[in-house]
Amino acid sequence: MLLHLSTWKEVEDYLKRSTGIIIPIGSTEQHGPNGLIGTDAICAEVLAKAVGQAAGALVGPTINVGMAQHHLGFPGSMTLRPSTLIAVIRDMVVSLSRHGFDRFFFLNGHGGNVATATAAFSEIYAEASMAHAGNNAPSLRCTIKNWWEAPAAKRLSGELFPGEEGAHATPSEVSLTFHAYPEAVKQAEMSPRTAPWGSFTDAADYRSRFPDGRIGSNPALATKEHGKTIMDAVVPELADSYRSFIAA
Repeated sequence: MLLHLSTWKEVEDYLKRSTGIIIPIGSTEQHGPNGLIGTDAICAEVLAKAVGQAAGALVGPTINVGMAQHHLGFPGSMTLRPSTLIAVIRDMVVSLSRHGFDRFFFLNGHGGNVATATAAFSEIYAEASMAHAGNNAPSLRCTIKNWWEAPAAKRLSGELFPGEEGAHATPSEVSLTFHAYPEAVKQAEMSPRTAPWGSFTDAADYRSRFPDGRIGSNPALATKEHGKTIMDAVVPELADSYRSFIAA
């Protein structure tokens, strides 16, 4: 059940049986020579939709632009400042909590969002705690789940792409996007075959250290078939994570 394809009455009826919602959050940034700029948002969105179907959960709108300042050296990349993303998350949660939602499961496709989302949750909790003296209303809870940390995702990345998964523009995430959008599959030569590892600071430093955008990865190994394999294995685990979260 997708929020943007529902009526207000359908949402009102949903809240009679559940107060949980899944919110996909990703990024709009480069993903190497053959990776789509929307990779992080695409992965979060397609997985959230499938998890919502599996768990009978409402799925909210995707946050497509995340905290990705370090990718701005590559054309097409976009970012929100940490303070802006905190405000976006806070306003979305507060808006929905007004209607009775109190369990917010952010399904994440971009590692750069984690620290900022966690800070946003702290702001939301602080606001609730300081709102009124003696306010002991039921607690609102938020969590962020990185899809690539699901046990099946880790297992399959090792089996399908041994030693070449890397940390950015990974064959796993590129495979998921190719499965979701087979008409957008790209081919490109990787040189070197597997990208180097390393750290970075700002956008200029990132571009100078990793000129084609990859970190430790070989996304030439990505296929739409691998994407389906990963999705089929990961969705049940993420659905279980969602069920456990809303039950706590």
